[in-house]
This record gives sequence, C-alpha cells and structure tokens, in this order.
Amino acid sequence: MQFKHPEILYFLFLLVIPILVHLFQLRRFKKEYFTNVQFLKELSIQTRKSSTIKKWLLLCTRLLLLTFLILAFAQPFFSAKDSKKANNELYIILDNSFSMQAKGKKGELLKRAVQDLLEHTPQAQNFSLITCSENYWNTDIKSIQKDLQDLKYSATPFQLDNLIAKVNARKSAFNKDIIVITDAVGSEVKQTKGFKKEDNVYFIIPEAEQKNNVAIDSVYIRQTLDNFYEIGINLSANGDDFNEVPIALYNKNKLIAKTLINFETKTKTVNFTIPKEDFNGYAAVNDKGLNYDNTYYFSISKPSKTNVISIGDTDKSNFLARIYTNDEFNYTNFPLANLDYNLLEKQDAIVLNEVKEIPQALQTTLKSLVAKGGNLILIPAPESNPAALNAFIAQFGTLQFKPATPAEKKVTKINFNHPLFSSVFEKKIDNFQYPSTKTAFGITSTTPTVLSYEDQTAFLTSLPNDLSSVYVFAAPLNKTNSNFQNSPLIVPTFYNMAQNSQKNGVNAIVIGESQPFIVDALLSKDEIITVKNATESFIPVQQLLNTKVKMTFNDNPTVAGNFGIFNGANVLQNISFNYNRTESNLALANPDIAAEFKETEDIETVFNTIQTDRTDTQIWKVFVVLALLFLAIELLIQKFVK
Repeated sequence: MQFKHPEILYFLFLLVIPILVHLFQLRRFKKEYFTNVQFLKELSIQTRKSSTIKKWLLLCTRLLLLTFLILAFAQPFFSAKDSKKANNELYIILDNSFSMQAKGKKGELLKRAVQDLLEHTPQAQNFSLITCSENYWNTDIKSIQKDLQDLKYSATPFQLDNLIAKVNARKSAFNKDIIVITDAVGSEVKQTKGFKKEDNVYFIIPEAEQKNNVAIDSVYIRQTLDNFYEIGINLSANGDDFNEVPIALYNKNKLIAKTLINFETKTKTVNFTIPKEDFNGYAAVNDKGLNYDNTYYFSISKPSKTNVISIGDTDKSNFLARIYTNDEFNYTNFPLANLDYNLLEKQDAIVLNEVKEIPQALQTTLKSLVAKGGNLILIPAPESNPAALNAFIAQFGTLQFKPATPAEKKVTKINFNHPLFSSVFEKKIDNFQYPSTKTAFGITSTTPTVLSYEDQTAFLTSLPNDLSSVYVFAAPLNKTNSNFQNSPLIVPTFYNMAQNSQKNGVNAIVIGESQPFIVDALLSKDEIITVKNATESFIPVQQLLNTKVKMTFNDNPTVAGNFGIFNGANVLQNISFNYNRTESNLALANPDIAAEFKETEDIETVFNTIQTDRTDTQIWKVFVVLALLFLAIELLIQKFVK
C-alpha cells in the first residue's frame, strides 16, 4: 500500500492527545465517605466500574476514528501492475483499404471499426490515427469525429510495415501503445518486425462472413478486325460455389453489351466485339462480394496510322513495306546516307535494318526516341562489330552480343506469354514452319526471349521499359542469310513490334503505380495539361518532349473512373484509371500476424484493459467509511453505555 500524500501521516502523532486526556480523567483521588451517604457506597462502586469501561471504549473509538480519518486524507492506494506505462502515447493504425468493404457480423468492416472508435474512445484520450491514406497526429476523438465519419476507402493497399515506420518516425520520450485494426488480407508476419520490444501492441482482426468475390482484373484487345475490336475481359473468382454472375459493357455510360458468366475455374475470359472507334467506358459485374473491383474502366483511342521508318538498304527493306501497309502505317525507308533526322522524333517505331555502323548522332536520336515512347527494332548486319553493338545497346538495357558464328540453326520456340504474342495465338502450337538462319550472333540477356533457336539461344529478344521496347534480332534477315521473310511469324512479329499500346491499345492506368504516359501535344512553356472528369480534376507531373508530353500521375486520381486529358478546353485523349486488385482475395487474410502480440475482439476491450492495468486502486474511501463507522459507534456508546 502506498500514499499519495504521505506527509499527512505525521498527524498520527496527534493521537497522543486523546490518550493523555483519558489518562488524566482516570487519576485516582482520595475519597472520604460521610455517614449520610454511606448507604450509596455499593451503588457508587458499580457506577465507577461502568464509567471506566465506557471511557476505554470511547478512547478506542476516537483513536480509530482519528486514525482512519488521517489515513483517508493521506489517500492510500495499491499501485497498478502496469503503472509505469500510464504515460505511454497511443497510436491507432486503421486499415481503410478496399478489403475492409467486406461485410462482417455487424456490417462493413471499416464502418463498424469507425463506429466502435467513436463510441468507445474516451473523450479525454489523446492519440494519433494512421490510415492507408490519412494521418491525424496528436488529436482526440471529438476533433476528428467528422473526418472519421467521412473516411473513404483507400486505393493504397494496406502495408503494415510502412505504417509502423510512420509511427516509429515520431520521436518521443515515452513508449507507445499501438492498436492495429485490420482484416489482415495480404499481410505477412515479417511486416510486424518494425514493432519495438517496448511497444504494447494490440491487434483487432475483424473477419468477413462473405468471402466469395468476383473481380475484373484486366481488359485487352484480343483481335483487331477491319471494322471491329474483339476485346477480352479477364475475371477471377475468389471463393467457392458461384452462381451465374452478370457482366455488362458500357461506352460513355451507355449499355452496349451484356451476358452471364459461369465460373468453371477460378479465372475466366469473356470476349466482346465493339466498333473500331473511340471507346471511353467500363466493364461491370454484379456480385455479393467487394464493390471496388466490380468495375474496370478503360479507354481505346480511335485508330490512327502508326509512323514507321526503316533505315537501311532499300533492297533489304522491301519486306517491311509489305507488312507496314498504307491503310494502317505511314511507312518510309531511308538509306543511311539519305536519312532525314528531323523525321525521327515523330516516329512510333524505327527499324535499324542491317546498318553496318551506327553514327553517334543517330545513336543519340534513337536514345531520345525510346525515352519518349518510341519502339526500336535492331537487325544486325553481317559485318557488324559486336563491341560497337554492345556499346550502343547498353544505353537501353543489359544485353551482350557475341561474335557471329556460321552455323545453320532453326527457330523452334515461341514465347507465347510474351506481350508481343499475347493476342496472336488462340492456342500454343509446337509444329510450325521453322525459319532458319545461316549465320547468327550470340546474345546473352537477362530478359525473356521472344523467339528462340533449337539450342535455346535467343533469336529475338526485347529490352522493355515503362513506355516502349527495344527489340533485338540475333541474325541478319536478308534472304541470303535467313528464310524468316517467308515465315508466317514475320507479319505478327513486325506488326506488333511497331505498335504503341498507349496509342493503339487499351489505356487503363493503375492508381498509385506511377506508370508514365505519353500524349501527343505541342505546348508552349506556359501551358499545362489537366486530367479531369465531371467529379475530379488534377494536374499531373509533366515533362515537355518536343511534340509530346510525358506525364506521371503518382497517387492521382483519388477515385477510379474515365478521364480526359485536356489542354485548356481541348481534349487531347481519353484515359482511364483503376484501383489495384491486390485486395480482391479475402481468403488471403492472415491472422497469424498477431501471434506474438495481444489480440482482442474490439476496441472497447482494449481501452478497458489499458484502464484496468494502469489505474491505481484507490482505497481512501474505505478509510472514510471506517471513520464514519467509528463516529457512529462513539455516538452509540455515548447514548447507550452508562
């Protein structure tokens, strides 16, 4: 037992006063009896004995009364077991990622967690709240009540280690109490290593009752026809026992197609045919799971001719003119001596076709082209110097040429998973007309090959970046050295190598991935590009690249949807944004992240536990009651004891 005001205990010395008074009253006097009161002698003896007992009882009650009263003013208490943690700072980490849209026993997990915080957080409690998207430092529940009620789901996935780092960055002389509220979808135990040993960590892991969920993962152009696009929509089903799920396709908010899906497997691809024109819409499913991944926004620009230049001898480049036809391409071939450098910046793809030596000025221009989103196709010449090729190609990635060897080899393997062939083959084939080469350079690269020889060495490989790709052949393709010009593979290979997905493909940016985007625009230094729709507008990070503008969007926009890229009032291009699908599989919830920490059912239990473990047990009221009790006993003694 301890005392809040131990100095008051000195008043216990005052207890000597009633003792002295009592002893004074008990002094013995010499008594003389007169004859006329002799008959009262016996009665007087009895009265004296009774009075002595009464005085001793009063002395005891008064001593105890004063003792308990002094102890009560000294405020005794029993120290709490965690009293040293009473000054800990409180941090609440709240998961507001899209997986918290799932419904638990009392509704959506995030809304229930917010309601519990509003109901059970003590009004006087100071704390900091950290979410996936917002931070509130050194606040109280009353100050952020409105913000909590308006808290939106975040496009940023829940990364516990990143949020712990934010907490640890707050320097303090006190230890921390950290409450983590999350469904733990996609979380890993290693993410909890950022917690310090002196921290008191509490986990609240609400569980979703409905874990079945259908998500639209991506959209791509499966096939390009004369007047139509055949698009493929990839979906995934997480969970079991799915009924038929409706899927609809909208262009500019108008329904253009609808069907039902049966999931025989966990993944499904649904095909739609749409007109070959501007598309700015979305695909949507309707299921009982999460809402955020039910809609996939995408844009397809109206087809425009692709600009392609080949650099090399005209005779060796004739096959390219048969691939890059006038209806889809603006194609021109220039011998190196007649090359117009001013045209290169405007190209979507450039083919270096057996150029013996690449001038330094051309190398600089080609490097700039690739950085601005143009594709480069390199076909080496038989006389090419491997060292010179390596110096040139090192500007784009890790790839090494080895000296050419005169040996006939067949091209026998196709990488069907490579983006170049993603929409070419309906099924994998093993038996096709194998093209061959008589002389080929050796190529070593860390990137996957596109086409391979029978000895598993690369015939065609690529060096991709965020905006474009550099394609590299291992051998010259002239008819003397190779019959690749006669192979059915040559048309889809060169056709797709010239295409720019941002110009002629599906535009669907994932929010938060900072994927660069190039748009054709000739801007002055004072002009800026704005991205907006009916509800949101923002200015992306932008870089002028002559006739193009390179943009990055960081964490914008905040809400997925279809947007327009504007230069003032003029629409340059449509673009679409979607949320990352990492939160779609609710079966990935990992409650083991709380294995080494305290796990509780709700926030009320946490606050009650902290209050109980850190609040001293005050017992001064007990001593007040005892003092009053002995005061009452004294009054009773005074009244009833003779």
